[in-house]
Amino acid sequence: MASITIRNLDDDIKQRLRVRAAEHGRSMEEEARDILRRVMGEDAAPRNLAAAIRARVASADRVDLELPARGPMREPPALGRTQ
Repeated sequence: MASITIRNLDDDIKQRLRVRAAEHGRSMEEEARDILRRVMGEDAAPRNLAAAIRARVASADRVDLELPARGPMREPPALGRTQ
């Protein structure tokens, strides 16, 4: 088995790891191993942002809106032009 050392770890992160380890009844080292195992075990490919958005809104209730009829375009204003 390999070993690693983590330097310059924020005090807040270390404290949170200590509390989390205590909640799970194990050492900080074992808690860190468990976190790394779970995160590194996720072999999912990077998600496509468009696909993620589509999946998120796919189940939303959709409403079909009736669009008003379009009329002819207006004449542009005569700015600074004299007639």
